[in-house]
Amino acid sequence: MSRVPTLKKIQLETGKDGCFRFAVVADTHSKPHPAIAQRLRELSPDAILHAGDIGALTVLDRLAAIAPVFAVRGNIDAQTQAVPEILVLDIVKDAVLRLRLLLVHIAVYGVKLRADVARLASSQQASLVVCGHSHVPFIGRDRGLGVFNPGSIGPRRFGLPIVLGAIDINATRASLTHIECETGKPWTP
Repeated sequence: MSRVPTLKKIQLETGKDGCFRFAVVADTHSKPHPAIAQRLRELSPDAILHAGDIGALTVLDRLAAIAPVFAVRGNIDAQTQAVPEILVLDIVKDAVLRLRLLLVHIAVYGVKLRADVARLASSQQASLVVCGHSHVPFIGRDRGLGVFNPGSIGPRRFGLPIVLGAIDINATRASLTHIECETGKPWTP
């Protein structure tokens, strides 16, 4: 018998101006970059998303000192009821949905969404999938869904950059960006 992954749904309200900002991190592996607290404070996020491979749960406590944290378990994370495997987050203003996103750890093979993740996102009516795992920062579209991997803010691997992401939601759209952790400057491939 296969185990059903834990899924949690959360609704968050925008500010009066209809705007909302997520800082997005992943793959801390218990050792987030020393500059991450400063970068997060500079972003002034309404909330922080952690796309898995947290490592020690104290990482979430340190992030929560800056803004509310919503996290999913990654493949290195211990089974705990405190951290689900899948999160569906609705951003609303005056009970009107602005954005529904699906937060999971493993979602892509290269630049393509895994079929099971695409089905899950569609069944949840999400328009954006946020993931981690590969440590590769990525913004794209596949199967009619936005895909965002913030990259990793943990120990450097494979010569990849140490970056985080931001999702800015306003009255008309959501914009996705990467930020280089060491400098705080926008990052592009």
